[in-house]
Amino acid sequence: MRANPERILKLVLQINGWIMATAVFAVFLSHDQMATIHQWLGLGKFPDAKIVDYLARSLSGFYAILGVLYIALARDIHAYASIITLAAWASICFGIGSIIINLQLDFPLWWTWGEGPFVAGYGVVILWLQKKTNHCVAQSDEANEEIEDGSQS
Repeated sequence: MRANPERILKLVLQINGWIMATAVFAVFLSHDQMATIHQWLGLGKFPDAKIVDYLARSLSGFYAILGVLYIALARDIHAYASIITLAAWASICFGIGSIIINLQLDFPLWWTWGEGPFVAGYGVVILWLQKKTNHCVAQSDEANEEIEDGSQS
């Protein structure tokens, strides 16, 4: 039994989308809750500034919105193929950028190498699955043309 790249692509988009959508809960965390998580992660004292709370909540909201977008894109991977490709390339660039930023900010290595390569790798997997899906669609189209040509003879 061969794996169906179209179903796998939809599943990967949906799983990532649902995981990202859970970031909506962080939008509603109090400053103290964010500080506790920040320290638990070993990132030191959480800055006591409104801009930090704003940025943390805004980024969480942005991740949640992107998650919902991925879920929506998974509904029709052919109609939204160009948007999925753009999102995959954006993930690759963001992943690489995250590595650079995290290294510059001296983030813990577990964070740096857990975030950036995963995000970039996700983008690569999406592009690979899209290529496989397009290849399968092309083969299917060729088979349909052969059937049509055979029935016209």
